[in-house]
Amino acid sequence: MLRLGKREFAAHQPVIMAIVNRTPDSFYDRGATFGERAALERVARAVDEGADIIDVGGVKAGPGEEVDAAEEIRRTAGFVAEVRRRHPDVVISVDTWRHEVGEAACAAGADLLNDAWGGVDPRLAEVAARYRVGLVCTHAGGAEPRTRPHRVRYDDVMADILRVTVGLAERAVALGVPREGVLIDPGHDFGKSTRHSLEATRRLPEMTETGWPVLVSLSNKDFVGETLDLPVRERLLGTLATTAVSAWLGARVYRVHEVEETRQVLRMVAAIAGHGVPAVARRGLA
Repeated sequence: MLRLGKREFAAHQPVIMAIVNRTPDSFYDRGATFGERAALERVARAVDEGADIIDVGGVKAGPGEEVDAAEEIRRTAGFVAEVRRRHPDVVISVDTWRHEVGEAACAAGADLLNDAWGGVDPRLAEVAARYRVGLVCTHAGGAEPRTRPHRVRYDDVMADILRVTVGLAERAVALGVPREGVLIDPGHDFGKSTRHSLEATRRLPEMTETGWPVLVSLSNKDFVGETLDLPVRERLLGTLATTAVSAWLGARVYRVHEVEETRQVLRMVAAIAGHGVPAVARRGLA
């Protein structure tokens, strides 16, 4: 059972996490939801389209303008409180690697801390434990936050992913993070080449076999762009193909920009796998 905030998700229930960037320089939307009004409209639309989790980020993942903890808190904490007021039942996640930001976010009503940088600040898990909220444990290959991989090598990329993510998950539970709120993430693009991310995708069953629910953050990423030689705004089909494969291989949570398109893909895969039923069934019956 996966339990986050007020929500419980059954074993075969796919979970959509909608990205809401409170940054002026995000790689995908170029600051479209930096303003609070636009960001709140994005949240409402994502919830209407079927998002289960809203993931709020205050710092661009890649290199860019320096954003200290105080500014990251300014961009996220008050917004989390307003989202909680408007959408009391939605799961709210905050994408941060800093314990100070996690503290402010949890105090404002966050249900999940999405640590995309592999536990670089070990105190973030302590915050999650103290507030009894969920935690995403990600493999980033030891990379420093907001850096790009350079000539990175692994003897076995999935072995390293398992060592790091399972280790972080076990530490989190030992600290007091609720076990049913801990997820592991292979960290596509983070500390990886495109070939590493492709291998991590096809070897996802090795992650699901650990028993920890697996989150995948695939949306419009560089490994999709390099595979297809396409710019950011033309990566939707590649993203959805990777989403379908990941769903078939057992991923549970999908961090995305396009909620409705992802929802349709996940419903289709679930129906083929026998975990869902058609919305209507008329063909051949009349």
